[in-house]
Amino acid sequence: MNDQDQTPDAAAPEAEREDAYDLDRQAVARIIHAVDNDNRAELIAELEPLHAADIADLLEQIDAFDRRRLIELYGDEFDGEILSELQDSIREEVLRYLNPEVLAEAVRELDSDDVVDLIEDLEDHEQDAILEVLEDSDRVAVRQSLSYPEYSAGRLMQREFVMAPEHWNVGEAIDYMRNQQELPEQFYHIMLVDPKLRPIGNVTLGKLMSARREVMLTSLVEDTFHVIPVAQDEGDVAYAFNQYHLISAPVVDENDRLVGVITIDDAMAVLDEEHEEDILRLAGVGEGGLNDNFFETTKQRFPWLAVNLLTAILASLVIAQFEATISQFVALAVLMPIVASMGGNAGTQSLTVSVRSIATRDLTGSNVWRVIRREVMVGLINGVIFAVVMGAIGVVWFGSPALGYVIGAAMVINLVIAGFAGTGIPVVLEKIGVDPALASGAFVTTVTDVVGFLAFLGLAAVFLL
Repeated sequence: MNDQDQTPDAAAPEAEREDAYDLDRQAVARIIHAVDNDNRAELIAELEPLHAADIADLLEQIDAFDRRRLIELYGDEFDGEILSELQDSIREEVLRYLNPEVLAEAVRELDSDDVVDLIEDLEDHEQDAILEVLEDSDRVAVRQSLSYPEYSAGRLMQREFVMAPEHWNVGEAIDYMRNQQELPEQFYHIMLVDPKLRPIGNVTLGKLMSARREVMLTSLVEDTFHVIPVAQDEGDVAYAFNQYHLISAPVVDENDRLVGVITIDDAMAVLDEEHEEDILRLAGVGEGGLNDNFFETTKQRFPWLAVNLLTAILASLVIAQFEATISQFVALAVLMPIVASMGGNAGTQSLTVSVRSIATRDLTGSNVWRVIRREVMVGLINGVIFAVVMGAIGVVWFGSPALGYVIGAAMVINLVIAGFAGTGIPVVLEKIGVDPALASGAFVTTVTDVVGFLAFLGLAAVFLL
């Protein structure tokens, strides 16, 4: 049996073993037991089947004391890929624990884009310490990437790629790659360039390997070819990958010359980060994580709690204007939170859909009024349904048909306004350059609270006194 026949069978048990390994509570306990007993052999045996992402999860789950002991015991087995999988706050801590020689070897294993992601948020002296361990060519590439704006394609791209002149055929491209001492660890396309190094197309490895040697590369180029400017925002890059189903894309400088490549894994990581940020911002908790200390978490959440306090005071001022009405009809105090709460929930529903649609660019100026009309109609229909329910409850509970009419009418008004505000406010904030995920919640809640109390108590003052 030749080597080619053996390779798949030899690799399969290892792949199955890694897929089957589950980082459960018992596995974590065994790892900590090895650390407690200073048993390096046992620790390596436990960590060896794990993917770098799983080890990163482990480091994030345990406390700082155990984290430091594990890293020091793990020693030179530490894989550089673990660093690129860690949360930023934990990564900075891990970098302090790593032996300089171990760190140097770990960083050398990383692609240029991972090195940039690793050091871009570090202090200058910490950046210099890591850059010093890189080879000269890698150091220059990383420094060049760091010179581009933060959150740009230049920071996201990797410098490791394969390019070929447009006049080559398949055989020349294959021979070229075979003669290279080192190719990118993962790549999907060969980038074709003209004499000025401007990308003109790309060829998938699948097409390359299935074509005859004499076939020209230009006859194999993909129909979908998207060039990314080096200064383009990484959010726009992720959108392009998702919109056009890209696997990799060339990055060009101001002269349209090829300077790097962005691959789908990095683009999707950006997309995931943006989705996570939107969710956290909608809840007013900033960008904090489970590993932040209580001071950082408090600092992130305090501003939006303060904003919510101000909006609550504003709603209370509206209630205060109807103090006499409430004193004559105690039932109003019992029922008015229902109107505000229903409006708040309906507004949050519209708000969530709108913010998500803005992020995916599905909600634009061309369809915004259609979407607003839909949300208003949804609010109207739901308002009528719940108005009937609450009207009946008002009659049965308090024996007052007039009270039932009032709360029913207030319910309709507030849910209609909630649908309008939940869609309109994020759109307006996005137009004026404010992140709708960050600020919409406070405004929508204020509107639904104020309108809910004003409609219910105002109608009560007119029809019940």
